[in-house]
Amino acid sequence: MTDTSTIRGKVVVITGGARGIGLATATALHRLGARIAIGDVDSTTVKQSGEAGDFGHYGRLDVTDPQSFADFLDEVERQLGPIDVLINNAGIMPTGKVIDEPDALTRRILDINVYGVVLGSKLALARMLPRRSGHLINIASLAGETHIPGLATYNASKHAVLGFTDTLREEYRGSGVSISSVLPTLTNTELGSGVTAPKLLRAAEPEEIAAAVTKLLVSPRSKVRVTAVAGVISQIVGIFPQAVGDAIGRALGSQHAFLDDVDATARKAYEERVRDNEN
Repeated sequence: MTDTSTIRGKVVVITGGARGIGLATATALHRLGARIAIGDVDSTTVKQSGEAGDFGHYGRLDVTDPQSFADFLDEVERQLGPIDVLINNAGIMPTGKVIDEPDALTRRILDINVYGVVLGSKLALARMLPRRSGHLINIASLAGETHIPGLATYNASKHAVLGFTDTLREEYRGSGVSISSVLPTLTNTELGSGVTAPKLLRAAEPEEIAAAVTKLLVSPRSKVRVTAVAGVISQIVGIFPQAVGDAIGRALGSQHAFLDDVDATARKAYEERVRDNEN
């Protein structure tokens, strides 16, 4: 059994914390005694989630805005103390063929999923490195190790997050700051609504991602994949020659999972929300 006593009292900041993986992680760590701050661009929902979770701090956070991000972290430190952990979780996943993706949406995906992670990492490291302690966790995706039709820009963004995080880990080796990435498979959150997991795989629950983050905080590692089965398949497929790997992906149904097989009705509310520049 994992000894989670070291988590008690840690100041943990989670971006995109109003719902989904972010909220599940905030809830799990709060139960273990961490001092939680959640930020989200959706000011209404983050207030509701923050009050319901009785978190130490919550508020609007636009991860694409340097001033918003810096001000949020400054306020957390004023209220809760020095930040021990930053979890860069905010991200969006619109689906569809890239030719049909408006340029503004392409920019929005990259701004949130990539620039937001880079910005948050820089701001957190600027606080952690002088203290020679802290943990930076970037939520990537197994999509960052593969390529899935219907998610071209999202895939690109998660490949970028993995490359960035791995590089930081080497750049700041020996600094006292741990740097990790978490790679979830398709997860049962609003982000995955209307999408069915490929054959042989199952969608993860947000609580499973939260459990993986908890273990990382107790025993830091460079990378963790969730679920274990999906992670193994992703790694194995990557070993094969490209034509073989692509054929395996098609056999599992990846060719259509995020295109023809999407339940557009079930996904409508999410797609509308993430394409709205205000939420």
